[in-house]
This record gives sequence, structure tokens and C-alpha cells, in this order.
Amino acid sequence: MSSELRELIEGIDPPDPAVVKRAGIRQARLTKPPGSLGRLEEISVRLAGIFGSTRPVVKGRSLVIAAGDHGVVAQGVTAYPQEITGQMVLNFLAGGAAVTAMTRSLGVDVTVVDAGVKSGLPEHPGLISLRIGAGTADISMGPAMSREQAERCVLEGARIGANVAGSGSGLVATGDMGIGNTTPSSAITAAITGMPPEVTTGRGTGRNAHELKHKTEVVARALAVNDPDTEDPIDVLGKVGGFEIGVLSGVMLGAASRGSAVVIDGFISGAAALIATGLCPASGDYLFAGHRSAEAGHSIVLDHLGLEPILDLDMRLGEGTGAVLAMSIVEAAAACLAEMATFDEAGVSDAEPEKIHGK
Repeated sequence: MSSELRELIEGIDPPDPAVVKRAGIRQARLTKPPGSLGRLEEISVRLAGIFGSTRPVVKGRSLVIAAGDHGVVAQGVTAYPQEITGQMVLNFLAGGAAVTAMTRSLGVDVTVVDAGVKSGLPEHPGLISLRIGAGTADISMGPAMSREQAERCVLEGARIGANVAGSGSGLVATGDMGIGNTTPSSAITAAITGMPPEVTTGRGTGRNAHELKHKTEVVARALAVNDPDTEDPIDVLGKVGGFEIGVLSGVMLGAASRGSAVVIDGFISGAAALIATGLCPASGDYLFAGHRSAEAGHSIVLDHLGLEPILDLDMRLGEGTGAVLAMSIVEAAAACLAEMATFDEAGVSDAEPEKIHGK
């Protein structure tokens, strides 16, 4: 591990437990029956710890979409041509994608990153061109990338994450684009969670039963050929990952280092979160699961991370769509904790203690 990556990891501290405790006390005294806001209460208290304030205020909302191509598409793991990755990046920049329609509606800033798209992309003021490589190598035949490239993905992503987070106390969402990227995500999930490819591998872009079996075999072959070190997240990323997955891992670490919360999207962002939390367990405390993807392996990722999805809408588009939708809920939860009055502040009579305890 490079000194720069080690310094990044060491700079991420867990949220302040004292603030979390005080926020929980304040939450319990707000003018409502305890627990009546359901999971919004837990979300708000977690956010208070991340922001370091019992009255958390979201300063800004940003989405980072990272795009990359994958050599493993040569194995027929997807029905879609690889050219779509670059075409969709242009669609993001033109504002014609599902997620950009959502971000316009919800007031979320968008950053688009070419992490490693195979086709060349024109310069654009809204595009960050990292281009770690022209797509990864075929993971069923050898490593996706070199270790140096894997570390560069994370470090470049961290710089982007820190930049969009600014001075902290914001929400940063992660989104992806990459034809074939459910295959490396399945491999990463199997490697890190220890679950077999048969359960981490899903249908992706509409594979039938026969095609799913083939895709699962490709994931199993990638793991056998590369034998990633499950105790070394950079090794896993380098051997069976993707450029955009590595960049998103870094975005999570960079945003956490600035004290911002990260709302992760679906399966690909989940795989990136496995890398990020493997490198820095404390970063997991900064993560919220925007939604539960319909992709099979995503529930395994969420269980491993210990995250409950905020939404469950049977979505599997990627792009950051689920994360962007969930950001409004996270911000609303923060507003309730920050702006609601307590019983004492409002001069409202609280429930009698004996009634609370059922006496």
C-alpha cells in the first residue's frame, strides 16, 4: 500500500459517539411519540454523528457517476454492445439520462468521470477524464488491471470525493456506467463475502437461465484464474474489479475524509463499498444504502455491510438513480432532528412516565 493511500485511510475517523448519544437524546425528546418517525430517526442520529452536530444540516447534494469498460464482455456476459458505455456518458453530459432528469428535479449537482471507457470521448467541461486505461482486461483470463492502476483508481476517486464534499456536512451519491460491470461486481462480492458465484451473480441486463449459468461460470473462472487475496482489497480490485468500481471506492473514502455522508446506489456501488470498507472499516459508518437493487448479489453486499436500504422499488438501472432518490429522505430526516422542537422547547406536555412504561 502506498503512503498516500495509507494517509487517506488514517485520516478517516469514526463519527463522534458523544454527538451520536446527544442526538439520540434530542431525538427522543422531539414533539412526537418515540419511534413514530420510524427509520428516519435512526438515519438522523447517524447523520448527526457524521456531521458532528446534534442539529445536522445538509449543506449540499452531489452525485458522482464513474464510467468504465470491461474486457470480460468478450465472454458474452451481456447482450449489450460495449459502445453503449461511451454513448451513455455523452447522454449524461447532455442531460438525457434517467438520473440526470432526477438530479435536475431534485437539485443535485452531477460530476461525470471517465474512469476507463474504451471508446475515446471528446473533451467536455462537465467530464473528468481519468482514463486509467481503455477498459479493463478480461478477468476470466487474468487480472483486470495492475496493482498500480488499482491504487490510482482509489486515489483519484478520493480526490474527486473530497472535492465534491467540499467542507463536509453534505451528501455524496455514487453512480456507475459500464456495460458488463455486474460481472466484476459479482466476482468482488464473492471474493470479499465468501459467498459462491452462484448466489452473487444475477441476470444483469436480462440474461435468461442458460445465459445466467454461463455468466456464473465466467465469474467462477475469474476467481479461480486470479485467486484474489481476500484480505487485500486492492488485490481484489486489481484482479477482478473495474476502473469505475475503484474510482467509486475512492469517492466514498474521499467524501468520508471530509465529514460528508455517502449514499450508495445499487450493486456496482455496493461492490465499490466492499472495497472501501475493506480498506478502511471506519468508512462504513459514513455510508447509507440508497435502495435495494433487484440484482441478486446486492442483498448479500448490504448484509455484509450491515446496511438497511432506504428504498426498495425493484430498480436495477444503476447510474445513481436509487441513491439520488434516497437523498431527499436522508435530508428530510436531518431536518426533523434539526428543526423540530422538543417537548420542553414547545411547551407541550409529554406522555406521563407511568403511561410510557405501561403502568
